[in-house]
Amino acid sequence: MAESVPEPAGTGEGTAARAEGVAAEGSAAAPAQAVAAPVAEPAARPVTRDWRGRRPFWGGLLVTLGGAEVLFTLKAPLPVILHIGMQGLAGYLVPAVMLLCGLLILFNPAQRLFYSILAVLASLASWVTSNLGGFVIGMLLGVVGACLTFGWLPDQPLRQGRQRRLERREARRAGV
Repeated sequence: MAESVPEPAGTGEGTAARAEGVAAEGSAAAPAQAVAAPVAEPAARPVTRDWRGRRPFWGGLLVTLGGAEVLFTLKAPLPVILHIGMQGLAGYLVPAVMLLCGLLILFNPAQRLFYSILAVLASLASWVTSNLGGFVIGMLLGVVGACLTFGWLPDQPLRQGRQRRLERREARRAGV
């Protein structure tokens, strides 16, 4: 009949090999087995979602983007920057603190309250020291991100809509 496809040792007969074997034989059960074979989902997505779910991801990302935007606008050709201190050191120090707070929020969420307070103070200080807070955009990103981080609570139960979507996804995977 059909030739058997050799598989690596220890894997047993896989669903792809079974589907090929049945299709080669011309059996009527081939479409049923091909449909019943589980579709593999990319492994990186659930891991990333799990990592994001255990920390104030969007707050940290907004603070980081706000700090980067303020640092970027320091090099703008417009002479709007107010130089305070030694050669405008505060103009570079404040957005660097914002950027650092954003990264620390992402990678050390246990201290998120301290970092969020520091980030909102640095964001507001960027109004005076760094091109009006990165032309207001960087300052607003930093303040909104710091507020999101401050309000984030770990280990919350899933919202009703999210719980229903999760249950539907699990039901589809189980084949119900």
